[in-house]
Amino acid sequence: MKSFFSGRKIVVAITGVAALAFLLSACSKFDDDNNSTPASGLMSFNLAPDQAGVFITLSGNNLNNLPLAYTNYSGTYQAIYPGNRAVQTYSYPADTAIAEGNFTFTPDKYYSLFVVGANGRYQNVVINDNFDSLANSAGKAFIRYINAIPDSSKPVVTIAVNANNVVNDNTFFAAVSEFRTIDAGNVVVTVNNGSSIDASRNITVEQGKVYTVLLVGAPGAADTTKAVQIKYIFNGSISDQ
Repeated sequence: MKSFFSGRKIVVAITGVAALAFLLSACSKFDDDNNSTPASGLMSFNLAPDQAGVFITLSGNNLNNLPLAYTNYSGTYQAIYPGNRAVQTYSYPADTAIAEGNFTFTPDKYYSLFVVGANGRYQNVVINDNFDSLANSAGKAFIRYINAIPDSSKPVVTIAVNANNVVNDNTFFAAVSEFRTIDAGNVVVTVNNGSSIDASRNITVEQGKVYTVLLVGAPGAADTTKAVQIKYIFNGSISDQ
């Protein structure tokens, strides 16, 4: 079976590359014992503040066996069959379809699927996590963000390193930035629209590691667990082979 990223390795969060290889191998054995069957990797997130849990299906097959709770994610990249797949998200426990679409997954590539929206309007945002474009170098890390705050304003998102803004974007809802190369160390992330959206967080990023910042929550939410906040996850580590 082909390995992901010839010449470069992404060590995925939590499971590590060995476990991912096992998942890919298991995927290739669904039809027969020929390990040459290609696979893609998919990490999924529930970022819809009024959806306590969701199920996600690919071409009718469950991606998660348990409902994915709000702000939770799959924890690693799951092996999936590549090609054009129908992606549907269902609310839990209502079991009602809330978002659907078709997406094409390329073999030996990684993707993120973000379920976003609120108040009956939801979408599946699928992004190619283009690790091939990231060049590992001493003292550098990689970071991006998704604006999953369901609001019509274009809040300003800043990511500052050593008091210098490496990101300073007016961003639409459901926008996902490219990965940016930054100095490893302390990072200050803010999101602000001058009124109902105002959050800030300090995080520490490590050399060679890849991170996604999650801008989540509903402006003005009475439930503090649903208020606007900044979270982040570790996608994996880049190392040249």
